Amino acid sequence: MKSKKSVSLVLGSGGARGMAHIGVIEVLVERGYRIEEIAGSSVGALVGGVYAKGNLPLFKDWICNLGRVDVFGLMDFSFSSRGFIKGEKVFLELKKIVGECLIEDLSLPFYCNAVDYHEGVERIFERGSLFAAIRASSSIPTLVQPAVIDSKEYIDGGVLNPLPMDLLKNSKKNLVIAVNLNALGDSYLNPPKKDHDGKRLITMPIWMKDYQKKMSGYFDIAERSPKIKSLGSLELLNRSMELLHDRVSYLTLEKHPADILIEISKKQASTIEFYRSAELVEIGRIKMTNALNKLEDAAQ
Repeated sequence: MKSKKSVSLVLGSGGARGMAHIGVIEVLVERGYRIEEIAGSSVGALVGGVYAKGNLPLFKDWICNLGRVDVFGLMDFSFSSRGFIKGEKVFLELKKIVGECLIEDLSLPFYCNAVDYHEGVERIFERGSLFAAIRASSSIPTLVQPAVIDSKEYIDGGVLNPLPMDLLKNSKKNLVIAVNLNALGDSYLNPPKKDHDGKRLITMPIWMKDYQKKMSGYFDIAERSPKIKSLGSLELLNRSMELLHDRVSYLTLEKHPADILIEISKKQASTIEFYRSAELVEIGRIKMTNALNKLEDAAQ
């Protein structure tokens, strides 16, 4: 019989939408659920690894206080065909938060994945440097340059396995909760204006919205419009990856079902909209709260 309060948590890939993972974890802890193991891919590896290290509050404080200019300031743009961003700036900041730590020394089991794109195979990280594993798992193709570990190059784990249910080792005895960041259905949630403490969430200034429109030809960050528009090459690649991730995630769930599935709409935010982190954290909190209320009501 599964424990009612012990959780095996799976955190999927999805760029900035992954900040919803923070809200999911916060609600689980506040409600007395014990996270016994975490499997993560890409941003799921980042948030899951930071939580396992015990530094989630520090990470949240940093990411939720980044404005639009701050986010772009962390992007060391490159003319390399291997990725528009070198990744040195942002990963240097992340390394300050993650620190030097071995995965096997964490307070709970943690697993994440990356892809050796030369061999076309998935690598599972469950030992070794936590930061190196996060760096490899988070290397979004064409956006961030690949990570190099032991002379091998790795890209985003979400390329082959965006919702790594199969990495769990105790799913039979724990409550399995999965967070899919690439949902296509009616999972979109209107952005909240305030957080759970009543604090007003940061909204985008008008000048930023104008800048957003100008940048839409390079990244998929334009305001949504009901009109059909032609996509640029990067937008098309990003859209194709989202569709693929969505399909692969649901095929994975058919084989490895979750007891609770949290779905974050792909329309909730684009890959690099990290300046909306506070809003996305709150969306994760709302989704997890509703799911636990439903679960606990059914158990009564």
